[in-house]
Parts: sequence; C-alpha cells; structure tokens
Amino acid sequence: MVTAGLLLAAGGGRRLGMPKALLPYRGRLLVDHAAAILTAAGCQPVVVVLGAQADEVRSRTRLPGVVLNDDWATGMGSSLRAGLSAVAASPAVAVVVTLVDMPGLTPEAVRRVALDATVDSLAVATYADGRRGHPVLLGRQHWAGVAEAATGDRGARDYLRAQGERVRLVPCADIADDTDVDLPEQAARLPG
Repeated sequence: MVTAGLLLAAGGGRRLGMPKALLPYRGRLLVDHAAAILTAAGCQPVVVVLGAQADEVRSRTRLPGVVLNDDWATGMGSSLRAGLSAVAASPAVAVVVTLVDMPGLTPEAVRRVALDATVDSLAVATYADGRRGHPVLLGRQHWAGVAEAATGDRGARDYLRAQGERVRLVPCADIADDTDVDLPEQAARLPG
C-alpha cells in the first residue's frame, strides 16, 4: 500500500517575520529538511505546498512535487485542500500530513503514524501529556471530508475531532519532538 507525504509550507510566517520554508537549518532550508523526512520515511509521492515567496523557495531548493497555493494568505485550510487535490492523482491509499515548522520530526515518527495505512485510516501523533500534533494520517476515503472541513487556519482538526475514537492515537514523544518554530527567538536557536 502506498502512502503519500504532504508537507504544508505555504505560510508567510507572520509572527516570525518571514516564511518558515526559508529558515536555514543544518546547511539547507527547513523546507528541504522537512521534505527529506517524508522521503526517508518512504512516502510516495511527497508533495510540498508552497505559497508565500514560492519563487524564492523554489529557486533555493530541489523539492519533490511542488503545488502552489495562490490562496495561502487565507490560512492552512487552503494549503491542505490544494495538497489533497494534488495527492488524489497518485495511487496512494493514505497521506501523512505534516508542517514545515517542526524540525524535531523524524522519519521514525512518520513511519509509526503511517503503519498499516489503509483507505479508511485516521491517525494522529501524540506527544507529552497526550497532546495531539503532527504528523497526521488520512486515509483516502476521508480526503473529501477533510477538504470540506479545512477552512481558514484550521486544517484537519475539526474533521478528526468529529471522528472520535476512529482516530488512532500514536505516541511519538520517544522518537520525535513536536516543538514548532513560530517566533524569531525560536528560529535563532535553530542550528543553521
């Protein structure tokens, strides 16, 4: 069974002062690092949704399948919809969705969340104190419902909440860090 990877990297980084995709991280851009995590985890295809300063991001990276979200300023929901639409053309039975601003994500966490993916799978990574986060696994039969529920800055959260116990919670705190980079002081602590 094929599981795709979907990286949401279109935002302008309002609080950060720049798109998170353009942050330097360990000798490359953070978006390259995040896409490489999905590739290393075995996701096929890997789709990266870009928006803010997309031309600059593209000129500085060698990303796999890129989708442009012209409506990126409306929030994450439009990026999720654009990405799911692109992944729908693939043979994937499910997609692992993650965000560009999680440098502590690992291929192991992606594989753990994607384990035994099917068309009706729903899974969410959990971290300290049961906090839900990314990556998220969405089986193909859920894509239309997720896309419909994704509005503004809300991605799949409302859809997943409505699914209740059908969502498999996957502990990942032992193999990944869900800390995200939102502020300049957080970005300053990243290894460049």
